[in-house]
Amino acid sequence: MRTFSSTSTSLPVPSPMSRRLFLTATGALSLGAALTACGGGDSGGSSAATKPVSQADIDKAMKTPTELTFWTWVPNIDKEVALFEKKYPAIKIKVVNAGQGTPQYTKLRTALKAGSGAPDMVQIEYQAIPTFTITNSLLDLRPYGASALKGQFVDWTWGQVSGSDGEVWAIPQDTGPMGMLYRQDIFDKHGIDVPKTWDEFAAAARKLHKADPDVYLTNLAANQVAAWHGLLWQAGAKPYVTSGKSDISISVDDAVSRKLGEFWGGLAKEGVIGVEPDFTDAWYAALNKGKYATWITAAWGPVFLSGSAKATAGKWRAAPLPQWDTAKPSSGNWGGSTTAVIRSTKNPIAAAQFAQFLNSDPASAKMFATEQFFFPATKSLLTDADFVGDAPTFYGGQKVNQVFADISSTVNASFQWPPFLDQAATDWTETVGKSLADKTDTVRALGTWQTRLTTYAKNQGFTVKGS
Repeated sequence: MRTFSSTSTSLPVPSPMSRRLFLTATGALSLGAALTACGGGDSGGSSAATKPVSQADIDKAMKTPTELTFWTWVPNIDKEVALFEKKYPAIKIKVVNAGQGTPQYTKLRTALKAGSGAPDMVQIEYQAIPTFTITNSLLDLRPYGASALKGQFVDWTWGQVSGSDGEVWAIPQDTGPMGMLYRQDIFDKHGIDVPKTWDEFAAAARKLHKADPDVYLTNLAANQVAAWHGLLWQAGAKPYVTSGKSDISISVDDAVSRKLGEFWGGLAKEGVIGVEPDFTDAWYAALNKGKYATWITAAWGPVFLSGSAKATAGKWRAAPLPQWDTAKPSSGNWGGSTTAVIRSTKNPIAAAQFAQFLNSDPASAKMFATEQFFFPATKSLLTDADFVGDAPTFYGGQKVNQVFADISSTVNASFQWPPFLDQAATDWTETVGKSLADKTDTVRALGTWQTRLTTYAKNQGFTVKGS
């Protein structure tokens, strides 16, 4: 997950989502298979609320010699792990890179089905959590003290790791609140103000491309399903609402979705935005030569861009996304992951304590921000003077972390993901994404996406409600 197939830079980037799209992030299971693939017995407890583990039992477990296996793709995470092992010398952590995103999830499902070979803890992206909770594969961390950490994390991130009955399925690690990076020099040259609304954004796109046909305000392509979901999130959409294990509402063709379809599809048809695939050699070259005046991205974008568009150093600035309603500022999220505990672990106390320590211990959490350049999930780091006060020369001395820290507080906490995200992403790419690339009717494509996804969900045994 740390690199795209065509990337030319090895620069550390701040989010597991930042250098690949999530269209293949999770694998689909039929509902019948999901309900029987529960990952190797009841050794880790059930998803229902259980009696809290006593502090005495926690103290005993943390002093008992134990080896835990942790699957993660995060580079150089041994540094954070060492902090845990220093505090709990009886516990040894075996770090394994079992793949980045999809390959890891595939191996994990195979191990769970086999009843052996699964890790104790696992790196898991926010949008992948429902894929594993529907199979009862993750340990509810409430009995192990996780609920006490809620106030340390940005509210919306806690919503992403929480179940409908209050379960805590994972501990947030990093995030990707969405904003806009823009070329100050291009804006100045053409007399364009930073757009505060999407209407202003559209007007700027037309003005810029008319003035210079070789330049586009931005790019939205057929492989940007992650960005599309983030834009849905910002607009207040609720494309997937689950209830229990078998009921889901699918609304990817509702009024909010159509508003986005009309907007972006219209700009694509007009030819005033680019539609080439991003994270390709051609896209990197385009950024370096000034083909695009903005990049709709997330909080990991500033570090990523500084390594991918070095020829443009000093020319970029950061701003919030344009708004649909300026009286109610909002944003979506694109990227970030968590640490979860696999339900079949033989050492649930130690595993749960590791997941909590790794992401809430002040030194460990700050190390993610300074070593891996992850964008924080903790409130304390988002107000840390050193972090928000950083003023990189690539952005003309602007405090870009502060910009995205402010944006983070506007992300809606109620957005949900489906338990078959890979199918939703594939169907989007082949319908909505294709309409953008082909400059055809995006609103009509939304209807096709709705139909395809509804049919798929029903075939998997879900009861579907839709728009």
